[in-house]
Parts: sequence; C-alpha cells; structure tokens
Amino acid sequence: MESVLIRNGHIIDPANSIDEVGDVLIVDGKIAKVGKNLTEDANNIIDATDLTVMPGLIDMHVHLREPGFEHKETIVTGTAAAAAGGFTSVVCMANTSPVTDSPDKIKHIYDIANQNSEQQTSPTANVFPVGSITKNLAGEELTDIRGMLLAGAVGVSDDGVTVMNSALMREALTLSAELGFPVMVHCEEHNLNAGAVMNLGETSRKLNLVGSPNAAEDIIVARDIMLAELTGGHVHILHVSTAGSVELVRWGKERGVNVTAEACPHHWILTDAEVEKQGTNAKMHPPLRTQNDIDAVLEGLRDGTIDAIATDHAPHTPDEKALGMNDAPNGIIGLETCVPLVLTYVVDVGHLTLKDAVAKMTCIPADIVGIERGTLSIGAVADVTLVDTQKIAKVDVEKSCSKSRNTPFAGWQLKGWPVMTIREGN
Repeated sequence: MESVLIRNGHIIDPANSIDEVGDVLIVDGKIAKVGKNLTEDANNIIDATDLTVMPGLIDMHVHLREPGFEHKETIVTGTAAAAAGGFTSVVCMANTSPVTDSPDKIKHIYDIANQNSEQQTSPTANVFPVGSITKNLAGEELTDIRGMLLAGAVGVSDDGVTVMNSALMREALTLSAELGFPVMVHCEEHNLNAGAVMNLGETSRKLNLVGSPNAAEDIIVARDIMLAELTGGHVHILHVSTAGSVELVRWGKERGVNVTAEACPHHWILTDAEVEKQGTNAKMHPPLRTQNDIDAVLEGLRDGTIDAIATDHAPHTPDEKALGMNDAPNGIIGLETCVPLVLTYVVDVGHLTLKDAVAKMTCIPADIVGIERGTLSIGAVADVTLVDTQKIAKVDVEKSCSKSRNTPFAGWQLKGWPVMTIREGN
C-alpha cells in the first residue's frame, strides 16, 4: 500500500468542524486517519509543522480554453497553474471552441484531462466540466442537458454571455429542479451594456469609455432568482460584482429560493479606478466596480450571502491584451494568486476566519456542484492542500505556470501562500 503521513500540521476541515494541530494519514489515495500523534508507518512522511493542512481547494469557475484557444491556455497548463495555486479541483466553463454543448464534448474534456494525468506531463488538478445552457452559447435552444449530466457535467452555464430568453431560462431551471444540478448564470442585460468596456462611473467618464451600469447585472440576477423561485431549480450566480446583486441574493435566500453565489478576489479588492492605472489588465466581465460595491461584496462574504470564492481564471495572450480597452478581451488569470489574496485581504483583516474562508473554497463549492471532494473525511479521496499562512512573497507573474500573464496583481506583496498539493494521495 502507498501511504503518506502528514505530521503536526494545523488541520482545518470545515466539513468535519476540525480546527486543531494533528496528523493526516493517507493510504492508497484515500484519507485513512485524522488525529493527534499518529504512529503508523508510511512510505512518505511530510513535516507540516507551522503549515495549515486543509482539504484540496476547489475553484468552481475557471476557463481552461481547451479546445480551441490553446494559445491562451491548455488543460495541462491551466491545471498546473491550479496546482501551483493550491487547487486540486477546477470546474471549467463551456465557452471553448467548439462550445462544450453536447455529451460527446463533455466526454472529450474528461479524456484530455485523464490522459494528461496519466502521462504526468505537468502537475494536474481534477477537472470537472460544465456544459453550456444553450447550443453554441447562442441563447436560442437548450442543449441536451440530460445527456451532458450523464456524461459527467457538474452543471450548465453560458458564462461569458447571458441567456436573455427568460422562457429558456425557466426551462433550464425546471430541469434543474427535476435532476438536481446548478444552473450557473452570467448576469448582464446585454441591451444595457452594449459596447461597455468597464464600469459606468467617474472613471469611465474621465477616460471617455463606454460603461456598464450596475443595473445591467442586477436586473438579470433578480430575474433568475425569480425564475428559480418559480421552478424550484438551483440558480448559482457567477462572479457577483454589485451591491445590488448581493442584496438580491440575500433577498432570495430569505425567501427560501435555491440560490447560491460566488465572488472573485478582484471584485472585493480593486475599484474601477484601476483601469486608469493598469488598462486592459483591469478589464474584466463583469467590470471592476466602486468601493461601495466592494464593501457590499465583503459583507456578503461575511454573512454567508455569498457562498463560495472562485477566480474566474481567464487567460489571454499579451498580444490580445495589448489591443487597447475597446478591443482587448475581458478577464484576468487568478489561480495562482487567489489564496494569498484571500488570506491577505479577507482573513488577516478580519472579514472571515480562516476556517470560514477555507469552507468557501472546499466543502461549499463541492456541495454546489455535487462532487465528492472538499473534505478530509475518512474514506474520502485524498486531495489535500498545505499552506504557509505566514509566508510573504511578491507575485512574480513571469514564474506563472499559466500560458498567460494578464493580472493586475503583478508585483504585489502578499501573505499566505500554498506550498504543496496532494491529489489522490500523490
């Protein structure tokens, strides 16, 4: 039997209410024991003194770009970035080329990921694909959602665009109520933000750039929460960015609607003023907002309105990002900076305890997408992340495992970095 003994680490396992110094024994890729002063022999012994040991982190919102956009990222490079950032599992979006909109395309994602894992071409994470809600992301016809779920899809999403047809969204959420999967929604009223490249506000007016109002997001968040209430389906709000959206999700939860939500570090750290400083590395979708929105997102994290922390890892090449604000694509990479950003800007300043922050990156996203990960329960798959919460280092984007370099956090000095991931005992 292959075995690993992690000794003397600060174990945080929110699913099992564990927050104490102890040991973790892994045998044949599964968690065998968790406790103090374990004496079992093991093939590999890891001294985790002064490290925090937690379930392998889960990022429920990434863009791995393969197939179709391998010049930006591949499953190999994207999962390498995930592992470097402490993530052992990622949920990848469907806006590939061709769009991941059928059972055979879901299977293709798994085939690529499993082949890469077996060949050990790079550090890898578990890959869980979502299928698109509509065929070719066109918003006109539902995909074979049943078939994609049978092929292994963990949800559906047209991320990058909004399904503007409310009848189609009702149909998707009706299926969600029947089959028990999340409909993960990108919320923008496209008629309100046509041509927008940033948030509508003081900076957009100063720079003479077309801005997107908060209402563009809020209107669709409200619509989809109401449709979830109507159907009983599970709606998951992607990358919440506005104070109004936070309040709407809170309202939905109070009404008993099956609504969950996520937020990304850039939406609780950076304001739209960053566009003037960093240009296209601060261009994202939804855009950076105002301090009022940041405060609301942080409060949503604190009070549980926002369930999960995700990155919306969105790699693009330097040439693409050099096209200027009107033509450059939206998005930033985020897998390798998420943990230190969370520890520095959420945990260390007291918005969340470390245990609560870990829950938002482990057991809660696992529950939302229905995967058996995110816990150190006995018999669970041995996905584990070790973090040095006291390590201080600068973001060195040139050392990124991603193919892309598009981040506004280059050169930032942050505290709390992952130092090891263990995936299925390896």
